[in-house]
Amino acid sequence: MPLQEIKRLLIVSDLAAPQVNGVVRTLDNLLIQFKKIGIDAELLTPHSFRTIGCPGYPEVRLSLTTAKRLESMISAFNPDALHIATEGPLGWAARKAALNNGWQFTTAFHTRFPEYAQARLGIPGSWLYKILRKFHSASSAVFTPTTTIKNNLSKNGFFNVVQWTYGVDHSIFYPRQVQKPINVKEPVFLYVGRLAVEKNIEAFLNLDLPGQKWVAGEGPLQLELLHNYPHVRYIGMLTQDALAQLYSQADVLVYPNRTGTFGLVMLEAMACGLPVAAFPVSGPLDVIGESAGGVLDENLHRACIKALRLSRTLAAARASEFSWVSAMQSMADHLVWLKNPSPDDIFDQASERLDSRSASSLYSSAVVTKT
Repeated sequence: MPLQEIKRLLIVSDLAAPQVNGVVRTLDNLLIQFKKIGIDAELLTPHSFRTIGCPGYPEVRLSLTTAKRLESMISAFNPDALHIATEGPLGWAARKAALNNGWQFTTAFHTRFPEYAQARLGIPGSWLYKILRKFHSASSAVFTPTTTIKNNLSKNGFFNVVQWTYGVDHSIFYPRQVQKPINVKEPVFLYVGRLAVEKNIEAFLNLDLPGQKWVAGEGPLQLELLHNYPHVRYIGMLTQDALAQLYSQADVLVYPNRTGTFGLVMLEAMACGLPVAAFPVSGPLDVIGESAGGVLDENLHRACIKALRLSRTLAAARASEFSWVSAMQSMADHLVWLKNPSPDDIFDQASERLDSRSASSLYSSAVVTKT
């Protein structure tokens, strides 16, 4: 979909601030970019509805609404394109509203729910993939951030899967000249993210590493980790600016997650010059790949030690290949019209860019093509 022809874009998401996660960060940054170029981009979230807390994740609010109400809200906004970012209650309601009205839309696969549910609840991943296939089957394009996940979805029976990578805000995440706190035993190995079972944090905390381990984030495992690993420095939740300073203080970011789709923290860390140690799985394989931004190894201890020898300059260079401007353009390329434009729509759009004679000629061509 030509970026210059988009006037209004509506994104539906079950996840929204003040939650802190990769999906929220991604959507917020994309909206900023769309608005910078004059596109009326809006996010429809659970904040507009009555909600209940998600079991196990009370900060995630589940919307109590109907497809009929979503239909009214979407119609009132009258978007050129509709993107359903998540597969929660709000996403399903928006999907049903779109199907009831013959509207086209795109969807995204941000989170590997089947793997998460299997790790946390023991639910077979194949069951959830079946449900997710149904959700995305009506989508004109399924956005996913990496080649690895795209190939995995295709193997699991998903169609119309397109790659759409994320970005990084280089005005916030860049190498800072900061000092480590006094009496810190170097080197510093850092984990950033939710403190939850699916993040596989213990794979990092159980390593016998030199120096000190830092953990930034919050989540349901917080009290258990504090009890089991008392010698770790726990930092809690940080603003983006404070996080950038933390990345600049540490020596290696350790990313132990085996079920992520991308791993935005890796990109932000490298943008600050911080090398990454990770398993060779989806996310790290695409974000780091063969670059000098990190080390991928099934032996995470070995990856951590090797990452200490990497150049901070080369790590930052790898992150410089990603931006939210390019992510916005990539998203626009795969968006589809909510409704197929009529000859009258084509004429109206042309009139804004062409003189009346050229626009009339384009209108005539459209009518002939239609008939």
